[in-house]
Amino acid sequence: MIRFLLNVLWLIFGSGILLAIGYGIAALICFALIVTIPFGVASLRLAVYSLWPFGRTIVPKPSAGVASGVANVIWVVVAGWWLALTHITAGIAQCVTIIGIPFGIANFKLVPAAFWPLGQEIVDIDDRA
Repeated sequence: MIRFLLNVLWLIFGSGILLAIGYGIAALICFALIVTIPFGVASLRLAVYSLWPFGRTIVPKPSAGVASGVANVIWVVVAGWWLALTHITAGIAQCVTIIGIPFGIANFKLVPAAFWPLGQEIVDIDDRA
């Protein structure tokens, strides 16, 4: 119940909708450019994760190979570093108040996903092994 409440508050006040819209627009641009479709899929995954972050986590995908590692390096150079920096900055700003601390932690939790999204999957905390 607490996770649900935090997710609803995050969606409304913690910038969940804005993050999802931003990642969704990035995904559409990536899909339009055809070659960057894997990055579009990663952006959609980040959009869904940024909508509902509480109660979920990121784990390495066992089937990820060298191609996802190379694509992640390209992602970091093009978009990952500034996305991660944005989440860090927003997390610090939200942690200034006591009420904003859970939202700041959620932003910090989004940093690894924004920095290195390919070869990762988002799972419920209860489902991870």
